[in-house]
Amino acid sequence: MDRKDMPRRREAMELRIRRTMAALEKNNMHAYYAETSADAVRLVEGLLAPGETISCGGSVTLDASGVKALMRSGRYNFLDREAVETEAERQAIYRRTFSADAFLTSTNAVTEHGELVNVDGNGNRVAAMLFGPKKVIVLAGYNKIVRDLTAAGQYIKGIATPANALRLHMEPPCVHGACPGTDGELCSGCSAQDRLCAQYTIMARQRNRDRVHVILIGEEIGY
Repeated sequence: MDRKDMPRRREAMELRIRRTMAALEKNNMHAYYAETSADAVRLVEGLLAPGETISCGGSVTLDASGVKALMRSGRYNFLDREAVETEAERQAIYRRTFSADAFLTSTNAVTEHGELVNVDGNGNRVAAMLFGPKKVIVLAGYNKIVRDLTAAGQYIKGIATPANALRLHMEPPCVHGACPGTDGELCSGCSAQDRLCAQYTIMARQRNRDRVHVILIGEEIGY
């Protein structure tokens, strides 16, 4: 790529981010732009108060951006499912999360119409996004911005789900390029025991204006 084209590509990316932010705001979600992951961490820090009880969903974005390190800084009461050893302890944290002050997560896709599209396996992540925690903070790299719900489904089944399955050492058909939903509805017909695409949610216009905060990062991060 010609280096002289980079500023124009960056400008086009930022225009798309701003367009998506406006749509999120129209859907009653607070939207923020972080040029870098470091900026995103500072934004998250400003949205949290010391001593608050916080939790999170499984997320490559939180790890890679440095937000997970902030959560583990000791400033907050972090309900950390990775710090427990048994499944019973993890399940207890999932349930305690519903009364947390803040829930941090990424999203599988963000449409330019201001919708957050997610597919989950256990459902604990999307459940907390929808209801329970007083505040939900969502971080997403610009690579997760898609045109509409159709494009969101294509991105999720073509990139996000197989990438997460590989990360979790699972073997659903999609990691072998054999997603039953490739030419139809998202993962229709998949009967894999370790199927990740079990719970589908679309967050559109919110009733509570101050609950959902979406930080769009000007970097390719997560999947």
